[in-house]
Amino acid sequence: MSQAIQLAQRGRYTCDPNPRVGCVITKDNQLLAEGWHAVAGEVHAEINALAKCNAAGASVYLTLEPCSHEGRTPPCVNALIDAGVNDVVIAMVDPNPVVSGSGIETLEKAGIGVRLGLLDAEARKLNPGFIKRMTSGLPYVRCKMAMSLDGRTALANGESQWITSEQARHDVHRLRAASSAILTTAESVIKDDPALNARGLDFEFKQAVRVIVDRQLKTPTQAKIFSIPGQIIIYTEHNNAERINTYASSTGAEIVALPGSESWLSNVFSHLANEIQINELMVEAGSRFCGVLLERGLIDELIVYMAPVLLGHDANPLLKLTKIETLNEARHLQINDVRQVGKDLRFTMILTS
Repeated sequence: MSQAIQLAQRGRYTCDPNPRVGCVITKDNQLLAEGWHAVAGEVHAEINALAKCNAAGASVYLTLEPCSHEGRTPPCVNALIDAGVNDVVIAMVDPNPVVSGSGIETLEKAGIGVRLGLLDAEARKLNPGFIKRMTSGLPYVRCKMAMSLDGRTALANGESQWITSEQARHDVHRLRAASSAILTTAESVIKDDPALNARGLDFEFKQAVRVIVDRQLKTPTQAKIFSIPGQIIIYTEHNNAERINTYASSTGAEIVALPGSESWLSNVFSHLANEIQINELMVEAGSRFCGVLLERGLIDELIVYMAPVLLGHDANPLLKLTKIETLNEARHLQINDVRQVGKDLRFTMILTS
């Protein structure tokens, strides 16, 4: 199963919005074949592996329950039954309610042995976005930020390029390539004019959807982001159809108008998950917007690059949060990973309270 999990990782940059899945087939303690899901719409991991061997009487190791419904490809559970496999070891149940449990049930009704739960936790780490989208109707949200050693993101005059090293910036392009979508704000586009695409990588990947949160539809139509090919979605509260159509024509972006409300940002994320099939969303925006997301419980993971520089107390903070009066009100984070990237440190953290 460990090998199947490693195989699943090969689809990290290409199989979105489908889950990353790996498959290993063995018989008499010998490896017969292996496969992984590479591209959405093409064959799944099981079919990839079955095509390479005679699997009659074999054992199959899968990181995710085989699909049992007709989608863009035929049900994988039927292929396993037709191949005459002896048993299937599955790391985790598919969180998709269309599939969940039915693939296992179909295998068992066909007389195929099923074992469930081997390396379940490791398998879940493969697909945090797919799991969250299927279980909560929201994407898994990573907020990427960069700061100085004293927790500052930019000078008081706004100058921020570049706090971190070239190696850290290259690492960000890898994160972008692994994301389903990258989200920023109109304010960040006006201030920094980012491209928000992945660049300079030596492997195949699928460019993320680029998303701008722009309540008043004020992003400059000449911004760099509109000159780069790829899907761009702008979420706005603006509801003037003529203005929206004119803006869409001049930028090539898709405009989604959602009514203003207290839950407007949650509705944006819900639309991304349910209508655009966004699994993993990376936010690259300013300290105020990211602070709002954190306080509203819309961030799952913080990725912070810390550079060994000092910017001083007048510089802008990492996050602008509501003032607290006691330490009991402090928001706690769990550090899941720390590594050096160039001269910088990269912290990966999740919110615990």
